[in-house]
Amino acid sequence: MVAPTPDERAKLVDFLRKHCHCETLTPREVESLIEYTELMDLGPGQVIADIGEIGEAIYFIIQGEAVITHGPEHDEVEVGRMLEGELIGSVSFFDRETRNIRLRAGRKRTRLLKLSYPMYMRLRVENPFIAVNLLEYAIISLEHLIRRLSKDMTDLNLYLFSTGKR
Repeated sequence: MVAPTPDERAKLVDFLRKHCHCETLTPREVESLIEYTELMDLGPGQVIADIGEIGEAIYFIIQGEAVITHGPEHDEVEVGRMLEGELIGSVSFFDRETRNIRLRAGRKRTRLLKLSYPMYMRLRVENPFIAVNLLEYAIISLEHLIRRLSKDMTDLNLYLFSTGKR
């Protein structure tokens, strides 16, 4: 994990304002949010968060994607994907229960902006307006995942149980 360079910082501000429900935040507020985070670069398939852990961080996907899997590592099954511009790791992070899924970096380079739980707690106190925007963004990211999974389940059911009539 590294601190972003000034050039990366400017790109992160632009990215977050466009993709992460930060349009109601000023550029200075987005800069402030970045102050609470760390930049991560991950290789293909690298574990971001694992089954059985309690979420100690949430992650903005800046580049690439995260694969959601379930089952033992040697026989895991992909159950979904989170895409660039979305927030991952929020369920266990907020409910403080153990994870029942694994999050892995996708096939290509994945860049994440990590917000740790202690830094989030500071953010809540020091910048509550930014924290509320972050909560709304977590809800939106989960909704995107639920919509994709619902479509996938509908398509699967149509495939498995279709009588040929559409």
